[in-house]
Amino acid sequence: MANLHVIDLAGTETIISAPPGISLMEALRNHGFDDLLALCGGCCSCATCHVYVEAGPDSMRTPASDDEADLLDSSLHRQDHSRLSCQIAITEDLDGLRVRLAPAD
Repeated sequence: MANLHVIDLAGTETIISAPPGISLMEALRNHGFDDLLALCGGCCSCATCHVYVEAGPDSMRTPASDDEADLLDSSLHRQDHSRLSCQIAITEDLDGLRVRLAPAD
């Protein structure tokens, strides 16, 4: 299990546990983060699961894929540390990952 620090749109930080093998998007939805729309269900086609990675292992510093980057470019809220949560696979390496939900466009 990975313990993840999640900051919602109101600024409240919650620690959740997520098993390896699911996406960060699934973990957020499973824990009731309704502000994360995730309209495409994890197909990397809508950017409604946008998060900011605030802290985490060096592996999180790898750039987004071209498809993910193109979708993030469509967001008015993109930042240098923006990612789509559907593209982040939970592994035990991500223990301690800290993400903030991005506002919806």
